[in-house]
Amino acid sequence: MDIEPDEPGAPISGRVGRADRGELGGILLEFEREWFAAVARREEYDPGAFERLVSKAEAAGKPLGEFLFAIAESVSFGLDDYRRELRDILGYTSPGYIFHPVPLADGRVAIVAVGSGYHSSGDPAVVSRRREFEMDRLLGLGEALALSRPGLAIDREGQVGYFAECVLGGIHGMSVGDLLAGVGADGERMESVARLLRSEAEGERARFLMATSLDRRRYEERFDGTPDPSIGKILAHDF
Repeated sequence: MDIEPDEPGAPISGRVGRADRGELGGILLEFEREWFAAVARREEYDPGAFERLVSKAEAAGKPLGEFLFAIAESVSFGLDDYRRELRDILGYTSPGYIFHPVPLADGRVAIVAVGSGYHSSGDPAVVSRRREFEMDRLLGLGEALALSRPGLAIDREGQVGYFAECVLGGIHGMSVGDLLAGVGADGERMESVARLLRSEAEGERARFLMATSLDRRRYEERFDGTPDPSIGKILAHDF
């Protein structure tokens, strides 16, 4: 993800509930410790470094989110300063994603993986993927496919498939209109995305229940089952 706080000197914060207009929506998941290494690898973060981070939090007598929040608070929530401080503590930073604390309105502190900084990964010797590919903001599908530089080979089919996976959240009601904006202007690209979405949509809920360990009752308590309108049009072949 490529997110920043609303104002300098403030943390990236959140609340549990439906996202209102102008807010970013997401899904809050809880993982047992046995899955931490897999989560770290998923975010291109060294599992060994993540284990050291968890151990340091435990030694401090704090949950990981609170431990990271204390680090962020000590540098007035400056993203680049936070990444440098975390790098100094661990002797490591990632070119991919870095774990940041997200204080919630109910007092808990969640964790979100944020793209390693465009201006600084936390270590001058580590060039972030964002800097490497000159991505100073979230790119739409067309912009991502148009990236061109010496030595950069874009797997166009893979990128379209990854994009389709990203907007699958719309099946559960998450707003994905910002990601789909502009895709409809390219009929061929839209058809590729639509074809992939339709092929995945049928089994998406079952896979989601299995991946999140939710039963159908608990799922229906949290999601109303109505697809986001922007993705509903694709599933209805209306584009």
